[in-house]
Amino acid sequence: MNYLILTLVAIAGIIIGSYLTYAELTRKKYGTNADNLIFGQAKKKEENKSDILEFLKSNEKITNNDVEKMLGVSDATATRYLNELEKEHKIKQIGTVGHAVYYRLI
Repeated sequence: MNYLILTLVAIAGIIIGSYLTYAELTRKKYGTNADNLIFGQAKKKEENKSDILEFLKSNEKITNNDVEKMLGVSDATATRYLNELEKEHKIKQIGTVGHAVYYRLI
């Protein structure tokens, strides 16, 4: 009976130890990379928004399609960038919906 209990405790210890080691290694491996990925994405987003503003300095207007082609991003991403710039009061939307919508510097 004592051997059975000792064996079960040893097996439970091995399982718990393995889990904790795996969890720590996973956190170390992906935690740093995830932080770097998020930082890199935020940096790229700010660069893209800056590129939009630079384009508008030398051009009268920009459309969602212009942003898509210029930056190589999806329609949703282009819309998100333009909406954020508008909320930051850097650009103004002209028009309400459809192909007639474009943006200008404020």
